[in-house]
Amino acid sequence: MVKKQSAKKSQPPKPRPAPSKPAASPNPRINLAFQSQQNLLDIFSSAFATVLSSGEFPNVLQEIKQALFNRDFAAAFGREDYLRAYAARWSPTRAICYASVFQGIRDHLIELEAPRGEVADSEQAEPATVDETPLAPTGGATASRTGTESNRTFRMLSIGGCAAEHAAFAQYLREAPQLSGRLTLVDSAPWSGVVALLQDQLTNPPQISTFASEVAKASNSAFVKPSQLSVDFKQQDILDLDLESLKQTIGKDPLVVTILFTLNELYTNGGLGKTTKFLGNLGQSLPNGSLLLVVDSPGSYSEATVGKEKKRYPMQWLLDHTLLSNKVSGIKWEKLESDESVWCRLSDELSYPMQLENMRYQVHLYRLEVQPPA
Repeated sequence: MVKKQSAKKSQPPKPRPAPSKPAASPNPRINLAFQSQQNLLDIFSSAFATVLSSGEFPNVLQEIKQALFNRDFAAAFGREDYLRAYAARWSPTRAICYASVFQGIRDHLIELEAPRGEVADSEQAEPATVDETPLAPTGGATASRTGTESNRTFRMLSIGGCAAEHAAFAQYLREAPQLSGRLTLVDSAPWSGVVALLQDQLTNPPQISTFASEVAKASNSAFVKPSQLSVDFKQQDILDLDLESLKQTIGKDPLVVTILFTLNELYTNGGLGKTTKFLGNLGQSLPNGSLLLVVDSPGSYSEATVGKEKKRYPMQWLLDHTLLSNKVSGIKWEKLESDESVWCRLSDELSYPMQLENMRYQVHLYRLEVQPPA
């Protein structure tokens, strides 16, 4: 649980505490260091300060919850104020969770790092279109590639991703100053405004008092260097992409694809057929050595109903069946890591304008092996 900051007049009331949690998973994963967790919370509290301090914030949250309960996702994610409120309320904990997961699989992710300059020509950013918004690093001119600047690059494609994935990716880069990152976020909701707001917060030094000491001013720096982090947002339903469009989105270089708290939603709302087809197309689109990371709710919270008899199948079983039983010639998935239940526990000493809860999740990591035709 996170300690709520001193209440202000316009801040929302303290929510009910989360129910007591069982003992930690028998295979606990790496937890992000306390200061790193607090730094991420500070990013969100600064980026969404106006939202968090608004007297309408509690009402907006209730409206979002009601829309989600009614499974009216168009309403829940169709307004800018709803998106900012959602990011301020639910993304901080998930960002810490995702950053912990990235840290725990770093040995696998390192294999995807490439010397800067070896990215395929097709991977270079293209001009923005209506549903594609490249956001260049802000906060200054493009930095030199010499000296202490990043000399290796790392790519991530986040399906259904936004603020939490964005911040967690930045945290991963923050731990590796010599690494630059290119993140592509794909979601059907109009998150471009939230992405731009968070990108600005991540790549610019925080504002400090004009009366701050010279030492404080000299040490004031951005969460990540402006040259380290670039992000593209594509407003697109991933299930509507055909094979060729998916290949264009992915590019020619190995990368990690994340589907974080999204796959069960795809099965539930998009249907088994379309989701299975998407996963099949993903295997035919990804370059050799690419990784697929899936994080979702554990146990019965992630089940899909299949067929006229409404049989329920665990998301993990459907995923394994689709990937590991793949019959496409030359394509083979290997399951690298898997855990059915992991807790992300927040220290009571962490501070945020509202109370946040611990969260539990399942995690699965796969690697694709593409064999050239004989």
